[in-house]
Parts: sequence; structure tokens; C-alpha cells
Amino acid sequence: MNGIGLALGGGGARGLAHIGVLKALEKEKIKINAITGCSMGAIIGGLYAYYGNASDVENHVFKILKSPLVKELQIGELQEEKETKHFFDDLIGQMSFKIKAFKSLQNISFFNEKITRKIFKEIPDTKIEKLKIKFSAIATDLISGEEINFTRGSLRNVVRASAAIPGFFPPVTIKDYYLIDGSASESVPAGRVKEIGADRVLAVDVTHCLKAIDKPVNIIEILNRAEDITSFHLSKERLKNADLVIRPKVRKLSWADFNYAKQIIKKGEDAVNNNLEEIRKLANRNSYILELEQYLKRFTD
Repeated sequence: MNGIGLALGGGGARGLAHIGVLKALEKEKIKINAITGCSMGAIIGGLYAYYGNASDVENHVFKILKSPLVKELQIGELQEEKETKHFFDDLIGQMSFKIKAFKSLQNISFFNEKITRKIFKEIPDTKIEKLKIKFSAIATDLISGEEINFTRGSLRNVVRASAAIPGFFPPVTIKDYYLIDGSASESVPAGRVKEIGADRVLAVDVTHCLKAIDKPVNIIEILNRAEDITSFHLSKERLKNADLVIRPKVRKLSWADFNYAKQIIKKGEDAVNNNLEEIRKLANRNSYILELEQYLKRFTD
């Protein structure tokens, strides 16, 4: 088998690097047999499995980013640094955001069910089983704490569950599960893509760079730091299941840095090009040798 299973991790805006990875793999004619995604990785991976090509995914994503709805969400207000054109406009914007944040404390999420449905309406409501490429998405069940790998059902509902950032989007009910962002249990789903048929795994890690920082001074900084620490240690452990890991140079960016979308996508392309020899070796490696390597790896990690 020459196809590769892709494990696409979460990371908000950093996850747009997955588009660049897919573009570069396509250009090099490296076939993708299966994709498992988490959070933004589920969004990009699901769209790629639906369209079958990276250009359509890129166009779809930019259409969303340029929509009035994204401006309404005020995601930019969540960034640590923000360039402004006018002090008064910035002040009004910050006040509006803080009022919304205060009101959300009475609810289960910052964005309510109505606005969340509008956001994820942009994801095709089709059956995962009918996609052009094998696909699954990771979500976390709040009730049992179990990690769920969805291989069937509505693409829109499953992606929404995988990307339901705790506190920002309401949990999603699917069957008996009450689901939130898959990053709560699996930041880069390297071990789960084999469940849908991959015999080799290329993982794309866009988790935030973990380094010592100044003491957090507000709720957003604390939440971001907690998420970074959790994602870092989860990904470090779970990435042992990958045959090859590439890391686009976006790890210092905020999850909300969508204004750098084009640059982030380019970093994904660069990550493939910088690791092209190893990716080609992985794609062409004999399956029996690969299986032996994976078996021996269990005793050396």
C-alpha cells in the first residue's frame, strides 16, 4: 500500500497549516488513504475528504474567514496583541467583548446554540461513509471522559463535536454522548487513523510551543496557558504512535491568529518540502518492514 494515513492535530488558526500540507502532498503526488482529525484538524481533514483536493478546501476556508459572521464573532478580540487603527474603536470593541464574556458566565458556553449552528452550517451535512477519502474525527465525551473516534454519521455534526472548544462552543449530543473538543483527550490523533485502514501514519503537529512565560494576568491568558500545557503533554505521548511527525513553524502563533491565514498555509507547505525525502520513504516503505519497525518501536519508546 502506497497511501499514507494523516493525523491532523488541533490548534485553531495554527491548524490552517494542514491546508498547506495537503497542497504540498498533492503536488508531489503522494496519495492519502485516510485522515483522522481533531478540532481544526477535523475541519480541514473533513473538508479534504469531502472535496478530494486542497484548492477547494482553501477556497472554502477563505470564504468563511471573509464572511460577515466571522467578523461578528470578534475572534480577534481574544488575541494577546491586536493592531488597531483608532483608540476609540478599539475601546468600544473591547467593552462589547467583555460584556458578552460576562453574560456567558451564566450559560454553558460563550457562543450560544443558535450562533454555533450558523458557524458550522458551512460544513457539508453529508455522511462520513460517503466521503471521497476515509475519514474520522476525535471528540471527547464529557460524561464518561471517553475518547470517541467517529467513523460514521453526519460530517457536520461530528466535526462540530470535535471542534467544540470548552467554554466557547456548547457541547454536542450524538447518541448518548455529550461531546466537546477532541483536544481534551487527543491533541494529535496519531494512533486512531489506523482504525480506518492506514498502515502508516504521518502526523502534523501544530500544538502551541511550550516555554516559560510571564505570569498570566487574566482569564483568557490562563485558559490559553492551561490548554497549551495539556496539548503539549498529550501530543508528546500520543505522537509515539506516528511513523513520521512534521511540525509546521506556526507553534508560536495564537490559536486566534486567523489574520495570518495565508502565511500559516505556506508554513504547512514548507513543512512538507523540508521533510519530503522522509515522507517519500514512508510512502514507499515495504508494508512488512514497516510492520516490523512498528513492533520493535513499542520496546524502544
